[in-house]
Amino acid sequence: MNLVADESVDQRIIEGLRLAGHKIVSVAEEAGGSADDQVLALAETHGTVLLTADKDFGELVYRQQLAHRGVILLRQAGLSIEARVEAVRAILEAHADEVAGSFTVISPASARIRRSGRAGE
Repeated sequence: MNLVADESVDQRIIEGLRLAGHKIVSVAEEAGGSADDQVLALAETHGTVLLTADKDFGELVYRQQLAHRGVILLRQAGLSIEARVEAVRAILEAHADEVAGSFTVISPASARIRRSGRAGE
Protein backbone atom coordinates (compact mmCIF):
# COMPACT_ATOMS: atom_id res chain seq x y z
CA MET A 1 0.00 0.00 0.00
CA ASN A 2 1.12 3.56 -0.63
CA LEU A 3 1.15 5.85 2.40
CA VAL A 4 2.25 9.31 3.49
CA ALA A 5 3.82 9.26 6.96
CA ASP A 6 3.57 12.36 9.13
CA GLU A 7 6.63 13.60 11.02
CA SER A 8 5.17 12.14 14.21
CA VAL A 9 5.71 8.58 12.94
CA ASP A 10 8.90 6.98 14.23
CA GLN A 11 11.38 6.53 11.37
CA ARG A 12 11.89 2.90 12.41
CA ILE A 13 8.19 2.23 11.76
CA ILE A 14 8.51 3.79 8.31
CA GLU A 15 11.58 1.67 7.57
CA GLY A 16 9.89 -1.49 8.83
CA LEU A 17 6.84 -0.90 6.63
CA ARG A 18 9.06 -0.17 3.65
CA LEU A 19 10.86 -3.47 4.23
CA ALA A 20 7.42 -5.14 4.21
CA GLY A 21 6.84 -3.73 0.71
CA HIS A 22 4.85 -0.56 1.42
CA LYS A 23 5.72 2.62 -0.45
CA ILE A 24 5.87 5.50 1.98
CA VAL A 25 6.42 9.21 1.40
CA SER A 26 7.91 10.53 4.63
CA VAL A 27 6.99 14.12 5.45
CA ALA A 28 10.15 14.36 7.57
CA GLU A 29 12.23 13.43 4.50
CA GLU A 30 10.26 15.39 1.89
CA ALA A 31 8.55 18.37 3.52
CA GLY A 32 9.65 18.72 7.13
CA GLY A 33 7.93 21.39 9.18
CA SER A 34 4.68 21.31 7.19
CA ALA A 35 1.48 22.27 8.98
CA ASP A 36 -1.01 19.48 9.65
CA ASP A 37 -3.49 20.70 7.03
CA GLN A 38 -0.66 20.74 4.46
CA VAL A 39 0.30 17.19 5.42
CA LEU A 40 -3.30 16.02 4.99
CA ALA A 41 -3.44 17.81 1.62
CA LEU A 42 -0.16 16.13 0.60
CA ALA A 43 -1.62 12.70 1.29
CA GLU A 44 -4.77 13.70 -0.61
CA THR A 45 -2.68 14.89 -3.57
CA HIS A 46 -0.81 11.57 -3.60
CA GLY A 47 -4.14 9.74 -3.33
CA THR A 48 -2.89 7.88 -0.27
CA VAL A 49 -3.74 7.17 3.33
CA LEU A 50 -1.97 9.29 5.96
CA LEU A 51 -0.09 7.49 8.75
CA THR A 52 0.31 9.61 11.89
CA ALA A 53 0.73 9.55 15.66
CA ASP A 54 -0.75 13.06 15.96
CA LYS A 55 -4.31 13.20 17.33
CA ASP A 56 -4.79 16.67 15.80
CA PHE A 57 -5.70 15.01 12.50
CA GLY A 58 -8.98 13.90 14.09
CA GLU A 59 -9.86 17.60 14.41
CA LEU A 60 -9.09 18.20 10.74
CA VAL A 61 -11.08 15.18 9.57
CA TYR A 62 -14.11 15.34 11.88
CA ARG A 63 -14.57 18.98 12.87
CA GLN A 64 -13.16 20.75 9.84
CA GLN A 65 -14.17 17.94 7.47
CA LEU A 66 -11.10 18.35 5.28
CA ALA A 67 -10.84 15.99 2.32
CA HIS A 68 -8.68 12.90 2.80
CA ARG A 69 -8.06 9.40 1.47
CA GLY A 70 -7.89 7.91 4.94
CA VAL A 71 -5.98 8.44 8.17
CA ILE A 72 -4.33 5.83 10.38
CA LEU A 73 -3.66 7.13 13.88
CA LEU A 74 -1.05 5.18 15.83
CA ARG A 75 -1.75 5.02 19.58
CA GLN A 76 0.76 2.29 20.40
CA ALA A 77 2.47 3.38 23.62
CA GLY A 78 4.20 0.54 25.41
CA LEU A 79 4.77 -1.60 22.33
CA SER A 80 8.17 -2.36 20.84
CA ILE A 81 8.96 -0.97 17.41
CA GLU A 82 8.69 -4.49 16.00
CA ALA A 83 5.22 -4.94 17.51
CA ARG A 84 4.14 -1.52 16.19
CA VAL A 85 5.29 -2.34 12.68
CA GLU A 86 3.62 -5.75 12.79
CA ALA A 87 0.31 -4.28 14.02
CA VAL A 88 0.22 -1.71 11.21
CA ARG A 89 1.34 -4.25 8.62
CA ALA A 90 -1.37 -6.70 9.71
CA ILE A 91 -4.11 -4.05 9.50
CA LEU A 92 -2.95 -2.92 6.07
CA GLU A 93 -2.87 -6.50 4.84
CA ALA A 94 -6.24 -7.53 6.24
CA HIS A 95 -8.20 -4.28 5.88
CA ALA A 96 -6.66 -2.21 3.06
CA ASP A 97 -10.03 -1.58 1.40
CA GLU A 98 -11.62 -0.50 4.68
CA VAL A 99 -8.72 1.74 5.76
CA ALA A 100 -8.90 3.71 2.53
CA GLY A 101 -11.29 6.58 3.17
CA SER A 102 -11.63 5.85 6.88
CA PHE A 103 -10.20 7.10 10.16
CA THR A 104 -8.40 4.14 11.72
CA VAL A 105 -6.98 4.03 15.23
CA ILE A 106 -4.45 1.30 16.00
CA SER A 107 -3.86 0.78 19.72
CA PRO A 108 -2.07 -2.01 21.59
CA ALA A 109 -5.31 -3.90 22.20
CA SER A 110 -7.30 -3.24 19.03
CA ALA A 111 -7.84 -1.44 15.76
CA ARG A 112 -10.92 0.67 15.14
CA ILE A 113 -11.86 1.58 11.56
CA ARG A 114 -14.48 4.28 11.19
CA ARG A 115 -15.79 5.94 8.05
CA SER A 116 -15.34 9.70 8.23
CA GLY A 117 -16.58 12.81 6.45
CA ARG A 118 -15.22 13.97 3.06
CA ALA A 119 -13.21 10.80 2.55
CA GLY A 120 -12.06 10.22 -0.97
CA GLU A 121 -12.98 13.59 -2.41
